[in-house]
This record gives sequence, structure tokens and C-alpha cells, in this order.
Amino acid sequence: MTGNTKKLIVITGPTAVGKTRLAVAVAHALDGEIINADSRQVYRQMDIGTGKDLQDYYIAGHQIPYHLIDIKEPGEQYNIKEYQRDFEQVYKQIVAAGKQPVLCGGSGLYIESVLEGNPYAFVPVNEALRQQLADESKARLMSMISPELAAQLNITSLTTTKRLIRAVEISQYLQTHNLPAKKSKPLPADIFVVTLPRQQVMARIRQRLEERLQNGLIEEVNKLLDMGLQPEQLLYYGLEYRWVTLYVLGEIDYDYMVERLNIAIRQFAKRQMTWFRRMEKKGYSLHWLDATSGREAMLQEVLQKAGNKKSRS
Repeated sequence: MTGNTKKLIVITGPTAVGKTRLAVAVAHALDGEIINADSRQVYRQMDIGTGKDLQDYYIAGHQIPYHLIDIKEPGEQYNIKEYQRDFEQVYKQIVAAGKQPVLCGGSGLYIESVLEGNPYAFVPVNEALRQQLADESKARLMSMISPELAAQLNITSLTTTKRLIRAVEISQYLQTHNLPAKKSKPLPADIFVVTLPRQQVMARIRQRLEERLQNGLIEEVNKLLDMGLQPEQLLYYGLEYRWVTLYVLGEIDYDYMVERLNIAIRQFAKRQMTWFRRMEKKGYSLHWLDATSGREAMLQEVLQKAGNKKSRS
């Protein structure tokens, strides 16, 4: 980064706590632009299942510019190394324009990777190993990954087979190679984590899921399949796309889909919180925001803690 580096403001937290609307309010107050930190919102045509809610980027009749949303076609591959590259390009553009960059999303891995670099992204692909592991069970793959590495990569029993194979690939690479160095100077950032009591998060997850199903989530999955995507491609995206695809294929009934999806999203929110707490243990300074105080109170807390930044009049 160059000498005109601006301190990044990060708005993150588990799913369904209202991160986007707060980030939009912050960007509006500070004449800023938002950079997406959600690993699935990069894909076009995947709107309801990823919770893009693009109408939330309007405030007081003004649209807040956003970046790294709708940049890939569904079914395309997009990895952490590409995200780091794209983030840095967008970040420099925003700063060069004299705007305040605001990073918003719930992917702790994406956030951490742009703050200090993710050395695992530079471990090369081993196609021979991938072919060798293609038919292994998830349990077998898990057994090939040390608990320490699994924690660093956020690997759990719910992780997709593809990610498990990548973790084994990284594990075997590290047996004979050193991990590439991270950035020598981490990107300066004020990190804010939006939180709610667990019961409120669970209630919001259930309500939002019902709204998405009523507003066309099943139709969205059918549309993606009609576009030519294979079921395996949608299963890869997990959560809503995994369970709704299984329902559309007739492998599970509606009530079972809703129940399993509700449980999966709750487990995902728990893993997100685990990641943020791990970041704090690693030395990141996190500002925890209580969403029960309301968006305006959180906004004022962000503006106060982010320093003496000039806001819009």
C-alpha cells in the first residue's frame, strides 16, 4: 500500500445481525464505499440465497457504492488469492478517490486475509493428490488434517469435501515446505463485530429463512439449474443452495429441508463467532457492538472509535 493509505473500517459479525445496514450508514456518514467480504456474494444470479439485499445500499435517497459483488458467473471458481488481489485493487481505487473504504461481510477468512495476507492461498495445487483423494470419505480426509491446521483453516465435520481435500493438500505441502510469509505491515484497520444475544440470532435466522423461501429462494435454485449448473456445483456453495437443491431434486421433503437448513445456518453463525474470538486471541483489536442498542447507537460508536474522521454534513 502507498503513503496515502486510509485506515480501513471493518464491519463484521455472524449472519443475520444487520451488518450491511450499519456499514451503509457508516459509509454514508464518512463519504465512503463498501467492499464486500462475503465469499458467495461475488456470484451473479445468486441473490436471495446469499442475502445480497442490494436495496439496503440506498440511504436518504443516495446509493452507497459497493464492490466485489456480482463479479463472477455462478459455477465459476473464485479463491482467496483472487479475492486478495481484487480487494487490493478496489481498496487503492477508493483511497485514491479520497473516499473511506468500509469492508463489510461475515467471512473471517476473507477479512483476515486482506488485513495481513493468507499464506495458505499461495500453497500450490497438487492435481495428482486431488485425484488420489477424490473418492475418500470426509471422515478419512478429516483424519489426515492435524487439529491445529483444522482450527487455522476453520475446518469442521460440516466442511465440504472439496475444502477438506484442499486442507490435506496444504498439510502435505507443509511437510516439506515452509509457509510463505505474511505481509510485513498489516493493513491498518478498525474492526467492529456486530453481536446479538444467541436467542435473538436464532430467531432472526429462522425469520429470515422463512422470508427468503417466500420471496423466491426455491425459484432461484431452479433458475440456476435451468441455466445449466449441475447440482454438484450448487451443493458446493453450501447452506441455502445445498439444502434447497436437495429438495428440488426430490431427495428430501420441504419440512426436513427447512429444519436442516435452519440448523445449518445456526451452526454457521456459531463458527463465525468462533473465528472472530480466535482473531482476538491472535492479537487483533476487535470492537464488539451490541445490536440491541440500535443502529444509530452503533453508528455513533463506530464514528467515535474509528477516530477523527470527517463525516458528511
